[in-house]
Order: sequence, then structure tokens, then C-alpha cells
Amino acid sequence: MERLQKVLAHAGIASRRKAEEMITQGKVKVNGKVVTEQGIKVSDNDVVEVDGVKLEKEQKVYFLLYKPRGVISAVSDDKGRKTVTDLLPNVKERLYPVGRLDYETSGVLLLTNDGDFSYALTHPKYKVEKTYVARVKGVPLKEQLRPLERGIVLEDGKTAPARVKLLSSERKADKSIVEITIHEGKNRQVRRMFDAIGFPVQKLVREQFGFLGLHGLNAGEWRELTAHEVKQMRVLAETGKIGK
Repeated sequence: MERLQKVLAHAGIASRRKAEEMITQGKVKVNGKVVTEQGIKVSDNDVVEVDGVKLEKEQKVYFLLYKPRGVISAVSDDKGRKTVTDLLPNVKERLYPVGRLDYETSGVLLLTNDGDFSYALTHPKYKVEKTYVARVKGVPLKEQLRPLERGIVLEDGKTAPARVKLLSSERKADKSIVEITIHEGKNRQVRRMFDAIGFPVQKLVREQFGFLGLHGLNAGEWRELTAHEVKQMRVLAETGKIGK
């Protein structure tokens, strides 16, 4: 179920604010009845009309993008910077990123027009894991990484326990490669976690989202998820296990 104004916006009828005005003006019907109140929710089974024209439902689509650095995880940017949707110019459906990767972070990013799918993969209660590989300044000892495994107190709350593995280190270059797996999605969370223990991130790549990885893709490239992968991701969100 989604709010009516959001459905109209996703269908490209108008911005969400303009859609709210159209609802107030009595231009929208749901199942043959004029709707003027805000906040009403509709499902895929409901028939929505705008000015007497039936709203055609978009086919649900699902994409995996290898997001490069220097690209915004949004559908538009008021500063004119390149967005992730700019990298899929031939897709006619209105896509939205599933969660975000910050401007300087690269790696796995999912895009879809399926709000329920996006919610299931990003809400903390579903605990879908994301794995990152970070190059950090300094050479941390295992004891210094342990707070990440217990949870770090940030300004917006304590993080859930993470899985952390030191992959390599170079004392002369004063840098290390660390793998970290989390299931939350706080703003710039991984970078802030490493800042909190004194090992700032120099480069960050999200290698996996659930079981989905970057195999076969270069930065800026994308592929469509298979129907089976979509089903597996739904099962993973609901049960914590990969479906067959």
C-alpha cells in the first residue's frame, strides 16, 4: 500500500505536491469514487483515474548498478551533478535507488520502482547485510577494531554489531584494507564508524548487498536482476536466509 500522491508522482503525473493539489481539487478517482482527502493509501489492485484517464501501472523493474565515485545516489541534483539514474538513460520506468551510497563511495547499488521491495531491503528490522571493503589510514590492531563489532555510539545513536576482518596492512604506507559487514544504513555510517576509532576511510567500496555482488561489472555498468534474484532477495529480507 502506498499513499495516493506518491503513486501519482511515481507514474509521472505530477510532482508529489502538485498531486496533492489535484486530489484536493477532486481530479482523482479511486475505484470510480472521487477522493479529496490526503493520505489515502492504494494498492496495485485499485483503479486510479486522473481527469477521467485511467492510470497505467508501471511494470516493476529491478537493476543492479556498479555505482562509481563522484555520482549522487538520487534521481536529481540541484547542483547539476551526475546522478545514478543518469547512468541508465534508456530505462523508461521511473527508478529510485534502494538506500544510498555517498558521493565518494562506489559499489553495489540497487534501483527499482517497487516501493515494497525497497522498504524490505533497507529497513533495519529486516537486517539485510551489506559488505564493504575500506582502505583506511593507519594499521589497526584487532583490539582497536573490536568496538566496531560491539557497536559504535554515533551522534544519531549506537550502531548494531558489525562483522569486521582485517584483510591486509602496509606499515610503511600507513594504510590497511578492512572488510566490514553491517545491516543498517545510517548516513555515511561506515565512514563515521571508522572515524570514531581513529582510522579514517580513504576509499570505500560496497562489495555486496545481500548475496548480490559486482561480478562481471565495471564502474558505471549495470544489469537487470533476474526474477529468481528478486525472489531470493525478498526471501532473504523476510527470513534472513537465501531462497531457493
